[in-house]
Amino acid sequence: MKNLHRYIEHTVLHPTTDEKVIGKLIAEAINFRFRGVVVPPFWVKKVKRELAAEDIQVVTVIGFPFGYGMSQTKVFEARQAIRDGADELDVVWSLTAFKSGMNWPKIELAQLAECCHEEERFLKVILETAYLDESELRSACNICRDAGVDFVKTSTGFAPEGAKPEIVRQMREYLPSQVGIKASGGIRTLDQALTMISSGADRIGTSSGPAIMEAYLEDQLPSD
Repeated sequence: MKNLHRYIEHTVLHPTTDEKVIGKLIAEAINFRFRGVVVPPFWVKKVKRELAAEDIQVVTVIGFPFGYGMSQTKVFEARQAIRDGADELDVVWSLTAFKSGMNWPKIELAQLAECCHEEERFLKVILETAYLDESELRSACNICRDAGVDFVKTSTGFAPEGAKPEIVRQMREYLPSQVGIKASGGIRTLDQALTMISSGADRIGTSSGPAIMEAYLEDQLPSD
């Protein structure tokens, strides 16, 4: 496939992320011309400065990784991230409220969508699909659709399981075409990335972007 690099959001979210790791992420993103980089909120300002001349989106996380903070806190985080230069926000939704049968997740996501869209930013919502059965997944996708989110994302990478092709296919079935899908969590190889894309993913979140691209470029070389 063409333009695999434009699907990839090169990600560093581990707890020991330091300036050296961020510098390496930036260099790799520029080298491979990735769609975006995903970094902790603390690093958004620096990364935005370093990538100001590049066609690379700066993405950060909100309510990460469990999503059970107060909505007001998430909205504050979102506004601060936008002020710092984030182009897109990956928000962990309130799984605890959803599992309790509350309507609050839709209200929270609608607030966050408004916050993002008034500043022309994208909102991506992390469902943590490892904890949802099929019926819950359908309901979650419907909530995201109704709240006006731009993308629905499978996983934080902190759950027991990450993205699965069959889950991505179900999400594509449940969501309208204007809502994108980001597959993330456990995507480490070229085959995994291509399978997610063929299953319906519009974005790939991974910390293995360079290795995936190196394998992809090697495949493009003419055979003897």
